[in-house]
Amino acid sequence: MQPVPPPPVPYATPTVRPGWADLPAELRMAIEERLGEPVRADQGAAGGFTGGVATVLETASGRVFVKAAPTTGQPHMADWYAREAAVTAALPADVPAPRPRWTMSAAGHAVLCLDAVDGHSPALPWQTDELTASLTAYARAAAALADPPAELTAVGLPRLADLARSDLSWWREVASGREPAPPLPPAARDRVSELADLEALLPEYADTGGVIHCDLRADNVLVDRAGSAWFCDWTWACHGPAWFDLAGLLVGGYASGLPVDEIFASHPVGRDVPPQALDATLAALSGYLLTGANPASAAPAALRAHRRWSGGTTLDWLIRRRDWR
Repeated sequence: MQPVPPPPVPYATPTVRPGWADLPAELRMAIEERLGEPVRADQGAAGGFTGGVATVLETASGRVFVKAAPTTGQPHMADWYAREAAVTAALPADVPAPRPRWTMSAAGHAVLCLDAVDGHSPALPWQTDELTASLTAYARAAAALADPPAELTAVGLPRLADLARSDLSWWREVASGREPAPPLPPAARDRVSELADLEALLPEYADTGGVIHCDLRADNVLVDRAGSAWFCDWTWACHGPAWFDLAGLLVGGYASGLPVDEIFASHPVGRDVPPQALDATLAALSGYLLTGANPASAAPAALRAHRRWSGGTTLDWLIRRRDWR
């Protein structure tokens, strides 16, 4: 299998974000007061698609990772940070994820402080050792989340089955004419109804499992200096089957020319999963991503480009699996 062209916005390349020095002086003072000492160095994070600050701050006592975004025009950011903090604080110890230190609101900004991981986002194409580390770490995380602790379920997480009906049914919208069709490869142009039928199967398959990340992909992975993988950005965690996360993670593997069907089937969470469940997942994800890349979308250009590439890659994987011509 040949790799597909790399994403137009490389995951491991820093995005154009405001930095620590761009934050209002009042906010920087409030953060340093919360840290208990002045910041002596900062390093902006690579990757990501939001416009907020995401940086590692170094003080005399060590390093932390801080996210900050203005609430004016982005009031949802405070909710997102609060949810990420609540989820990550309640994750079992066996889940490799940065834990929260604190959240705060100051100078018109929402701020989240987490433990800093001394690592990097994997580049595409995947390096074998980094993908192996990610798959191993996810097997451990999935086992720990199969029976989630009461503290985590108390956060009030949504169910993937419900999300599949409400947020992951975009081929249905295209088939009905309520959503314009995205550009499609020849093998899929006359198969929108089939794609809609496939995605409609996901709610039934997804109505099981423990807690999952629900947005697992290469840019939400960090590989530390010891070669171990960590999973970041848990804002969208939900109740669902772990193989949904595995499928999302392996989209980048498909793009890298790897035997993803074999990898999926041999992974602890992918064994015994009905082939149609994976097809339904790929159909639903491709529809969500490709329609979200619509030029009329209010999403930033880099995010639309990511969705277009990811959706096209996901659809290509499905086309190959279904042997559509």
